Amino acid sequence: MTGTNYEYDSVVDQLREGIVKLSFVKLKDGQVRNMRATLNDKFIPEEQKPTQVVANEKKETVRVYDLDVEGWRSFRLNSLQTFDLIV
Repeated sequence: MTGTNYEYDSVVDQLREGIVKLSFVKLKDGQVRNMRATLNDKFIPEEQKPTQVVANEKKETVRVYDLDVEGWRSFRLNSLQTFDLIV
């Protein structure tokens, strides 16, 4: 997927499938941030796996595991620039 018209459920589904290479514009400073992210348990270290599920009713932000920094990060869906499933 490329462009800026991303649907929350589609994004989350692909993140659950595997590893996604994505970029987004940081709201704080306008810089473009690139990351390899996932929501697939097999790529998240045991000690980093969430212990509880938090409902995201507004579906404006997506919380992901960033494989490059080995930690949880989030981005606003409307700031997403590129989104490509790589694994």
